[in-house]
Amino acid sequence: MDMNLKGKKAFISGSTQGIGFEIAQALIAEGASVTINGRNESRVENAAARLRATAPGSTVSGIAADFADHAQVTGLLAQLEEVDILVNNVGLFDLAQFQDTTNDDWQRYWDVNVMSGVRLSRQVMTGMLTRNWGRIIFIGSESGVNVPADMIHYGATKAALLGMSNGLAKLTRGTEVTVNTILGGPTYSDGVASTISRIAAAQGIATDDLKAAIIGGNQTSLLERFISPREIANLALYLASPLSSATNGAALRADGGVLTGTL
Repeated sequence: MDMNLKGKKAFISGSTQGIGFEIAQALIAEGASVTINGRNESRVENAAARLRATAPGSTVSGIAADFADHAQVTGLLAQLEEVDILVNNVGLFDLAQFQDTTNDDWQRYWDVNVMSGVRLSRQVMTGMLTRNWGRIIFIGSESGVNVPADMIHYGATKAALLGMSNGLAKLTRGTEVTVNTILGGPTYSDGVASTISRIAAAQGIATDDLKAAIIGGNQTSLLERFISPREIANLALYLASPLSSATNGAALRADGGVLTGTL
């Protein structure tokens, strides 16, 4: 199926692995040129090489920047050229009890998970509106709707993304620019995999056993397995395309049925 993305330019934050990498791969396969991002040059260069290998002749570039470092973010914005598709994917994730989460922890999560989207969207949105075409996609989480007790800091930032996405969409009235959020469910990304491995090692149990226990303990999952990063990327690809022109200001679920509400 032709998603009509040939010639489009995309930037994806946090895209050297996991969901961001899969989105980059999906966009490249449809003929878009992609700029990826990671925290250091070696990770960016390695990921860009992997992407080029999967699609010879594709246009892939990269900008290294850690969104927890304001100076590096300023440098990234100075290098970022006009884009047609912005995917706000970068984010921190970890389990932590509320009483153990320090002010510095909260600030770091806010800077990376929320302010990255603020800064990038502000950078590219004017150009999109001027050209009368663009896509801004936030990679959110069902945790922003049903905030977990052991990840309040994370869930709160994902809830903030929902509000920002909805507000930004109102600025696109009457244009061909759209802003939407994907509510992902439990996804076996690289970050989640490393977290599960770390917890399993600390508890002295097998990683696969802990993985199965997590899904088994989720009573509302209809999928009854972890979602793959590619499954999130498939929805992102649709939202990035002209085919999604009537979808704006929406929070679309790719949660495996974890959320129990009808909306």
